[in-house]
Formats: sequence, structure tokens, C-alpha cells
Amino acid sequence: MKILCAYNANIDALYSITGPEVSAMLTSKDAAEVLAKVTNPPGVINSMPDFLAGLLLCMKEGTGAEWLIHEPEIFKHLKDRFLLSSKLRMGGNMGIMANVLSEMGAELVIPNVVKPTARQLSFFSKKAIHIPGFDSCSKETSCESDEPIHFVFDFKKGEYVEFEDISFTVPRENRFIATYDIMNISLFVNPFFEEYAIRHAAEMDGLLISGFHMMLENYSDGSTYMDKLDKVLGQLETWWSINNDLSIHVEFGHFTNKNMALHVFSRLSSIVGSIGMNEDELAMLTSMHEVNAAKILQMDVFSIIEAAKRSLLVSDLRKMIVHTREYVLSISRQTDLAGESQIEAMSFGVACAGIFASTGQLHDRNTLYSMSSTLKESDFGRAQTEKFINAISAVRFGRGAAGIYDGYQVCIIPTLLSDNPISTVGLGDTVTASMFLRELELRQK
Repeated sequence: MKILCAYNANIDALYSITGPEVSAMLTSKDAAEVLAKVTNPPGVINSMPDFLAGLLLCMKEGTGAEWLIHEPEIFKHLKDRFLLSSKLRMGGNMGIMANVLSEMGAELVIPNVVKPTARQLSFFSKKAIHIPGFDSCSKETSCESDEPIHFVFDFKKGEYVEFEDISFTVPRENRFIATYDIMNISLFVNPFFEEYAIRHAAEMDGLLISGFHMMLENYSDGSTYMDKLDKVLGQLETWWSINNDLSIHVEFGHFTNKNMALHVFSRLSSIVGSIGMNEDELAMLTSMHEVNAAKILQMDVFSIIEAAKRSLLVSDLRKMIVHTREYVLSISRQTDLAGESQIEAMSFGVACAGIFASTGQLHDRNTLYSMSSTLKESDFGRAQTEKFINAISAVRFGRGAAGIYDGYQVCIIPTLLSDNPISTVGLGDTVTASMFLRELELRQK
């Protein structure tokens, strides 16, 4: 399979933060302001209280989020404090997905790398990735001071935070991402990538895209996110006009602005084949599907099915993938894969993500399937799968099931969990990329 990948790749700086560390970062001077911002989240980082509020909010709820840093001084402060102690690796939805595709057996993967540095290029898989214009680190690259670094603060279940009026125990593992990334927030396309995509679009089997959640409402040059989106949609239409068989999937991402999320979803739905997201991102579209957000966040299977179905109904989208911590669900208005094949692709995605969570590495397929048998199936995911089977008499395929709900094909499979995950970052991207690759293979058969 030959696959184009756009738009966002960066370097992730992974830092496992503890409750005592967070408690120590709080000061009496900032505590009241931080608490106020936890209650009314700013969604962006313009100060250290903003950063601490985002981190505390995620830790208290056991949820994940990504907030953009708007002030260079805050980014410098985080670099000075955390970079040397962080584990650096490939980041960005697209960057992670490109590596997964390469490691899992794609023939050729072409990623858009907006401003390559030697360090960032070193994090790309060496198996199938080709970066137009930058085939090796010996070629001219940008300086490391310009690197797009995203700080990913992993936290574990059971961590305890206590400072003055603040006290809580983290209910489950997750992460808070603080991002400073000038190029990717504009969905910038490297000219080498753009030229290659046009020249070779007819040879490609698929296109995986992401990064829309990083856009700003307004930019310093007077443009808006709608201008950036219009440019991207023009690119997609060009590639599609060259190759009508190109399979296009979008990984949605965590938007901080609900209106922006709705607009992007609606505009993309008429062009792409499928959109993937987690339960938090699906809950952001409540004004469109009108399903109770609390039930979605609780991962109630029929709330998620109903929300996804209604999202398809009011748009031109053909298929949605919802990947939660406990299970992965696919819903389609047009069946492009039989239920058994769809479950096979989802099973492959779940196995890849489970092994990546437990080892922090990607493995070849034979090793993957062998290792995945040692992981624990989500109890909650299994219970929701059984609830789905019993309600609509769905057909079992392996650990998953497929059935028809209100005329839509729905497939579900529980996730595989690790008791001591190395990282929670990129699991949705890993599921998405490996599923996408296997779907392409099965369609070709």
C-alpha cells in the first residue's frame, strides 16, 4: 500500500509527571487563579496558571487534552524545566500514524514534514518512509531552535495532588499536552511534499490526514481558520480529481472551540471517506447530534452509536470510527467492508495499540499477534460489546461483533489493556493507522 500523510508531525517530549511534582509547582500566589481557571478553562496557555489549570483539570478528571501555548516565554520556561528529563520521540497525529504505517507493512509512506530538523528526521521509521526533498539527515535541515516540540505530560492512576484547597486522586491514566508549534497550527504544507503529492497521486492507495484541531480562530496575518481550511480542501479536491480511488481518512483531534470543531467536521464530511475520533471529541459535537455528552464520556455504547449515527445523518460522511479507551467502534452508512473484514481490521488496530501501550514500541505482525495474546481485554469494553450483541442480535467475529442498527453497519471490539502502560500518547493514532492499512489491504483482496 502507498499512502500520503498530512498535515502535522512534530517532536513529542514525554514527561511522566507525579502528584507531588504538581503540588510543588503550585504556589499560594497562584492557587486561587489556578482554581478559577480549572472551573472556567481557558483552553489555551498564555501563563503558567493557564498551564497548571489544564494539567490539574486533566489529572482530576482522568481525561486527556491538548492546549496551545501562545506565549513564547511559557514555552521557553517549559523547555528549561522539562526538556532534558523528557523522552523525545515522533509526535503529531500524522507523524505517529506515518510511522505506524511504515512499521506495520505499508510499501511506501509519504509524510508532510513542515520544517525538518536532523533530530526530527531521526525519529521517522526507516522501513517505508520517503520524505520528499529530505531523504537523509545529511541534507540541509532547519536548526533545532525552530523545532516543533509538544510537551506531553503523562500521569498515572492513583497519583495524589494536594495543595491548600486542592486535593484529589487521579482516577485513571491519561495525558495533558502543551503545544507550541507555529507552522503546524497553520496547516503548512512543505512545497516538496505538495509537488510530490500532485505528481504521484494517481499511484497512491490512501491518504491519512490530521492536524485540523491545531488551527487558531484568527491569525496574526489577518486570516482565519476558515482560510486555512479552504486551502486544505482545495488540495484534497485536487488529489481526489487525479485519483478517484484514493481512500481518505481524517483523524479529528481535540478542538478547544466547539464551533470550529463543528465547522471543520461539516466541511470535511463532503470530501473524505471516514473520520475517526475519541469519546471526548465526539462529545464536542453535541449541538449537532444532540446526544447527552455525559453518557458519551461514560462510553455508553448506545449513546456513542446514536451520536455517531446522527452525525452521519446530518452530514455527507459515510463512515465514523470512535476509539475509546475501552473499545473501538465503527459505524457506516454504506458497507465498504463486510462485518467480518471490518472486525479483522479493527482487531489488528487494537492489537497494535495494546502492544504499543505496553512496550512503547511497534513490532512486526507475527510478533505483534503473539504478544497481544498476553494482554488483558477491557472488562468494560467486553460488557459494552455484549450489551450491543444482545440488543440487536449482532454476529460475533472473534472478540468483536457486527450488526445492523437503524440501517447502519456497526462493528465493535474491546481494547487490549496494559496494567502498566509505557505511554498513553498516540494510542488512538496507532489504532487508526493500523486499521486504515488493514482496510486498504482487505479492500484490495
